[in-house]
Amino acid sequence: MGPVKAARLFALKGAWQALGSQAAGRALVRALASPDEGVRTVAGMFLSQGGRKAEPLLAEAIRNRVNLPMTLVMAGDIGASRLKPELERLASDPDPQVAKAARDGLRLLAAQEPPSGQATPALAPNH
Repeated sequence: MGPVKAARLFALKGAWQALGSQAAGRALVRALASPDEGVRTVAGMFLSQGGRKAEPLLAEAIRNRVNLPMTLVMAGDIGASRLKPELERLASDPDPQVAKAARDGLRLLAAQEPPSGQATPALAPNH
């Protein structure tokens, strides 16, 4: 990835996170499909760093079937539990890459959930 592409991604991240530009966020989602592995990696990192702020962008991309394998995994990576029904539905998608990505996203979501019957650390009683 060259310096111009890197600068563009940093500008998109700034416009998305600092200014709330949904267009810039959508451009980061589209960058997940770049033929340049460096661009894909950096775009994924920036979306991941955005955490829950990326959830509406990923939901829109999933609804529109944009970069599905990457967006499904990203949904799990950021802990977008609200998107779990979509991931479950797509786990049986006829496209094997989409189905696998949905299952991977579900595994990532499950790994972030506390074990059954245990309180989260913030809710654990003080002794």
